[in-house]
Amino acid sequence: MSKIKVAVLGATGMIGQRFIQLLEDHPWFEIGGLYASERSEGKRLTDVLKVRDHRFQDETLAMKIERLEIKKIAQTNRIAFSGLPSDIAGPIESDLATEGIAVFSNAANHRMRADVPLLIPECNAAHLDAVKNQETYANGGYIVTNANCSTTGIALPLKAIDEAFGLNFVSISTYQAVSGAGYPGVPSLDILCNVVPYIKGEEEKMEMELSKILGKYENSQFTNAEINVLANCVRVPVIDGHLESLVLRVAQKTKVDEMKAAMASFQAEPQKLELPSAPVKPIIVREEPDRPQPACDAFAGEPSRARGMACTVGRVREKDNYFKMFVLSHNTLRGGAGGSVLNAELAVAKKLI
Repeated sequence: MSKIKVAVLGATGMIGQRFIQLLEDHPWFEIGGLYASERSEGKRLTDVLKVRDHRFQDETLAMKIERLEIKKIAQTNRIAFSGLPSDIAGPIESDLATEGIAVFSNAANHRMRADVPLLIPECNAAHLDAVKNQETYANGGYIVTNANCSTTGIALPLKAIDEAFGLNFVSISTYQAVSGAGYPGVPSLDILCNVVPYIKGEEEKMEMELSKILGKYENSQFTNAEINVLANCVRVPVIDGHLESLVLRVAQKTKVDEMKAAMASFQAEPQKLELPSAPVKPIIVREEPDRPQPACDAFAGEPSRARGMACTVGRVREKDNYFKMFVLSHNTLRGGAGGSVLNAELAVAKKLI
C-alpha cells in the first residue's frame, strides 16, 4: 500500500523526537510535516534538537518546523501523532479531529472521555471501536490516547495475569526515569544523588487508568474493571526506563511457575496481526535475581523495530497468597511515542484509517 502521510505535533520535545525516530523509515507511515510552537517556526529540525542520542536521517534533520495551524496540518496529513504538553494539547487535538484527522495522543486531556479509547493494543484492542461514537468520526476524525507511561508498562503483565487467574488487587511502587518528565524535565540539583517521592497527578492517573484499560467496552460504553489499585510514585536519577514494584492478589489459586508461564506465553491481537511495531514477545520474564534493570532491559523487544516495546518482568515471588514482582518498560517508547505508533498501526489494520 502507499504510505500514509502523518504529522508530528510537538516535534522538538522528548516524545516528538521519539516519534520522528520511529516514523522516518516506517513501512506504513511517512512524515508529512513537523509542527511545534512559534518559537521553532521556520527552523530546521537539526537547529532545535534538544536530545542528541537519537539518530535521524539527513533529510529529516533538514525538514523545517512549521507552526501548529489546524487547517494546514489537515490539508496534507491523515494522521497526527501528538507529543504536545497537556496544557495546550486538548483543544488542538479536538480541532484536528473535527477537520477529519485521526489523532493519536500522548497527552492526558482526553483519556477518561466516555468515547475515547485509552488504548494498549495487547490489553484492550476492542476498545478502539469507541472512536465510532465520536461526533467527528463521520468526517474521518477521531482521538485515541495512550495511557500514562507508568501505567503502560505494568498493564501488559497485569492483563496476562488477569486473563489467566483473575486479578482483584494490585499495589504499585514506581521508580520513574527523569525522561518521563519531558524536556528539560527535573532540574539536576533536585534529582542528582536524590529520590523525589512525588510526581504531580501520577498516582491518581495510574489508579484510574488501569481500571479503564483492564475493563470492557460493550454496548457502546466502557465498564471499569473491579480491581483495587493502590499506587506510590517516585522519580529516580535514571534517564530512560520505569522500574515498578508490584504486589498483587489473584482470584484463582496458582503457583509462581504458572504465573511466569502465563506472562511469558502471552500474545494478543498485535502479535497475531504482525503489526510492524509489535514485539513478538510483549512480556519477557527473566530468572536472574537482579533483573530487570533500566541499563540492561529498557530496550527489550524483537524484532529490531520493536526495541523498547516489550516489558521485562523479574523476581516473581509468592508469600501468603500475594505475588510480588518487578516490571521494567521504556517510558518514551512503549510508554510514549512507540505506544501511539502501535495504536495507529492497529487502527490501519482494522480499517479505521
